[in-house]
Amino acid sequence: MLRGTWREAAAELLGTFVLLVFGTASVAQFVLSGGSAGSPLAIHLAWGLAVTMGVYASAGVSGAHLNPAVTLALAAFRGFPWRKVGPFVLAQLVGAFAGAAVTFATYREAFDHFDGGTRQVAGPLATAGIFATYPQPFLSAVPGGFVDQIVGTALLILGIFAIGDRRNAGLASAGPVLVGALVVLIGMTFGFNAGYAINPARDLGPRFFTFIAGWGGEVFRAGSHWWWVPIVAPCLGALLGGFVYDLLITRHHPPEGA
Repeated sequence: MLRGTWREAAAELLGTFVLLVFGTASVAQFVLSGGSAGSPLAIHLAWGLAVTMGVYASAGVSGAHLNPAVTLALAAFRGFPWRKVGPFVLAQLVGAFAGAAVTFATYREAFDHFDGGTRQVAGPLATAGIFATYPQPFLSAVPGGFVDQIVGTALLILGIFAIGDRRNAGLASAGPVLVGALVVLIGMTFGFNAGYAINPARDLGPRFFTFIAGWGGEVFRAGSHWWWVPIVAPCLGALLGGFVYDLLITRHHPPEGA
């Protein structure tokens, strides 16, 4: 049983790595090129496709959670074993950290060309936002950012539950593509405030990488200590989204065979 859990965790690590390496690289080429390579739309599409590829890389082994908030929602509402939550979350964090590290290693000379080797969190040469999310100057951590992350993640979980619900209109075979499209949709509608983290591992893993790779402690102080919001609020949003879907849809399904 333990071997099976760690086999699944290894798949979560790989899937989350794929998600983060493609997602952060899309932001890196846009920022480091001064906007000449890529575009905001390309970034949204890249994150969505990155989710799709991450799901394909791991779904057959682990179910492709790739997100602690998803793991929490599945444990709370879909019978996912609570004993597996810890290993899954740890694997997702490690995969996210590794994805950020590979993007940085690949673009290292571009970083040096852009900022002269001085890593910055804020200002015209800021690059920390390539890896983790930071709020707009006008956005408060509470309630503004908290609400932002709760809403975005609730919509994510609601959509995931709908896509996987074969008793509704769910299409499991198209699931990876539809989940990727859902992420694109969230990014294109709720990305302005703070970059739509909607995933504690996607934010904390790369943020910790920047902490040790030259950006320093400012990555945790910036935005009035914003860093905890993309960890706590998505978990609450996941529970809210799962609860709403089950309240309005799942509980009203007719009995099997009826």
